[in-house]
Amino acid sequence: MDEHVLLANRFEAHRAHLTAVAYRMLGSLTEADDAVQEAWLRLDRVDPDAIDNLGGWLTTAVSRVCLDMLRARKSRREDAFETHLPDPIVARDDRTQPEQQAVLADSVGMALLIVLDSLNPAERVTFVLHDMFTVPFDQIAPVVGKSAAAAKMIASRARRRVQGRTPQPDRDLPRQRRLVDAFLTAARGGEFESLLAILDPEVVLRADAGALLPGGIRVFRGAAAVAGQLEVFRRAANAFASHPVLINGFAGLLNTDGDKTISLIAFTTSDGKITAIDLLSDPARLPRLDTIAHGNQ
Repeated sequence: MDEHVLLANRFEAHRAHLTAVAYRMLGSLTEADDAVQEAWLRLDRVDPDAIDNLGGWLTTAVSRVCLDMLRARKSRREDAFETHLPDPIVARDDRTQPEQQAVLADSVGMALLIVLDSLNPAERVTFVLHDMFTVPFDQIAPVVGKSAAAAKMIASRARRRVQGRTPQPDRDLPRQRRLVDAFLTAARGGEFESLLAILDPEVVLRADAGALLPGGIRVFRGAAAVAGQLEVFRRAANAFASHPVLINGFAGLLNTDGDKTISLIAFTTSDGKITAIDLLSDPARLPRLDTIAHGNQ
């Protein structure tokens, strides 16, 4: 077999891991694919026989590409994720496949991705590599251009910021689904008190409609403010079909009108309450996302 084909096959064996790393660093499916492709181009320009650990080399390469992309994003304030939600990963909510659900439950929830967007590029790359993929600091150091000790300090600072802003989410999918079902029931019936009862006092609603609502994400904080959007929830819940899905491994809803996806709603729950609701209805982004509706794979 041609050496180039052999190298491509070896690369493909690492693609899923590299995409997972890039997605957590970038919060964008398209940019993650671009970063992985750039890593392949870089691999294709070097002598593979000089690489002792291909997986480690590729992880480093992807991380460096992501760091450059994050720095470029930071310099373009209008392109920052402050103006829109990260890309969600959506899958069928199939309760007959607990093994698949367990894997998805290890995914990065939307609430955590949003917090990661608040980190600076070096913090995000270091945190993702060490805390999510257990890459040693001596391997992270050359990626961020710091010593291993400095990389450890960067990760520690990022960890404090993440832990201070993200309550521990409930990983029990049946409990999550019961709260999402209760939300949908309250929305359809316009039941203010029922909705208020399942919202955490500090709940945050983020709504991203893209160009339909210029100026970035609309944010509502606190149970009263979120419940105050009940009429909006009621109209949508009664106008569109709602399908249970997993969004980044957590219970969510996909709303459709016929074959057209209208919106995705991601929920974060903790201690029996809804702590975050992230609603994406940007018509320019929804068709590009990996969504599953009406049983289509």
